[in-house]
Amino acid sequence: MTTLTRYRTGLVYGVAAYVIWGLLPLYWGAMGKTKAFEIISHRAVWSLLVCFIALAFRKEFRSAFKALKNPRTLALLALTSGLLSANWAIYIWSVTVNRVVEASLGYYITPLVNVAFGVFMLREKMRPLQWAAVSVAAIGVAALTFDFGHLPWIAIGLAVSWGLYSVIKKSLPVTALQGLTVETLIAMFPTLTYLSMLQVSGDAAFGNSLWLSLGLAGAGIMTVAPLLFFNGSTVRLPLSVVGLLQYITPTIMFIIGVTVNGEAMPLARWIGFFAIWVALICLGSDLWKSGRASNQGIAQS
Repeated sequence: MTTLTRYRTGLVYGVAAYVIWGLLPLYWGAMGKTKAFEIISHRAVWSLLVCFIALAFRKEFRSAFKALKNPRTLALLALTSGLLSANWAIYIWSVTVNRVVEASLGYYITPLVNVAFGVFMLREKMRPLQWAAVSVAAIGVAALTFDFGHLPWIAIGLAVSWGLYSVIKKSLPVTALQGLTVETLIAMFPTLTYLSMLQVSGDAAFGNSLWLSLGLAGAGIMTVAPLLFFNGSTVRLPLSVVGLLQYITPTIMFIIGVTVNGEAMPLARWIGFFAIWVALICLGSDLWKSGRASNQGIAQS
């Protein structure tokens, strides 16, 4: 495979991953009045099944479950399992209550939260464009707080949970697929207990309709497929390009929230989002410049 072909393949994988993630609000919204926690529970159960199939196909079963033998790795995966569950819960709940625009804000500010985590947790030094991005983003969040009448908790919850999840996962000796397998496996006891209670009480949506049941079961594919596409892109593309592609997801979510769901966008909210977009342009420029500098350094070495 030539370098150009490899790059184009990585680009296709990356765009596919972020487009699927961006369209997920439409998928969860199609579940109708199904309880958010039932959707989350089915997402975990069917994701685990798809993960098992993917691991078997890739012959990674043994390496995936080596993590269970290491107490430190297992403890950290239990923590990331909780963070992932919290992220899924906030995200799917935001869709069920028609607050997709605020959820999109969460994924817009996640890169900025990652910069903050790098400074406070990893003692990294911020570059000038990063300082500019964080400062402008703070103005945007202030404008949105004024508009909402409170802090945008959905956005903050999504950004912080995903940011912490990403920071911890970077330190673990597992692939994204292996990690997701163990994380969903850890969550199985409470998940299956909750779904069993719903079935016994007759409150479960699963089984009431063929299409709804297929939709809930399909949550596994909708979760694992973009993850595999994402993995395929990260091994073929520079991180600077992957970092820029990530803005596809919240942009699609924002468009869905405004056009499909008809969510209100008063002036103060537009100002807040505009400030966030300016901040992301600053951050994207910094990412692109640092990525090019790294690539030049590698080429010269």
